[in-house]
Amino acid sequence: MTEEIIIAGFGGQGVLSMGKILAYSGIMQGKEVSWMPSYGPEMRGGTANVTVIISDERISSPIVNVFDTAIILNQQSMDKFEKTVKPGGVLIYDPNGITRHPSRKDIKIYSIEATDEATNMGNTKIFNMIVLGGFLSVKPIVKLENVIKGLEKSLPARHHKLIPMNQKAIEVGMELVKEYMG
Repeated sequence: MTEEIIIAGFGGQGVLSMGKILAYSGIMQGKEVSWMPSYGPEMRGGTANVTVIISDERISSPIVNVFDTAIILNQQSMDKFEKTVKPGGVLIYDPNGITRHPSRKDIKIYSIEATDEATNMGNTKIFNMIVLGGFLSVKPIVKLENVIKGLEKSLPARHHKLIPMNQKAIEVGMELVKEYMG
């Protein structure tokens, strides 16, 4: 099993940290992983993306041009990365702020109203964990207990008190994701 994932959105949406937690989760599950961030100098508010590869076998290169899964969090990323999903692959997106919804017929498309749900839950910072939960519902490539271990590894100790809230956000995201019918 090898899963090649691109996560893309605005800086400040937790794109890089979502990828980092996913990568740590793979490590906790004994997988080979690659985490390769990409962002401009404007970081917060500019576009950011991260490529994560999780595999049972050694990863020969972190450079990937087509992906099994794209997690898209803004319109610029939709415009850039929708076409990079392999036929038969998966695209997951938050429709908030998206003006041109995905239109491909050769991939599975899922939407997750993570922005609205994070607001409803009273903390917009858990947005990325809701999205991660949606991804794990569609593609359970790592177990939830390993995601929690990944959170412990990637969050500074002073923030470990936030892990239960993040776990709840992941669980909510697992229930919230739905297939997009166009």
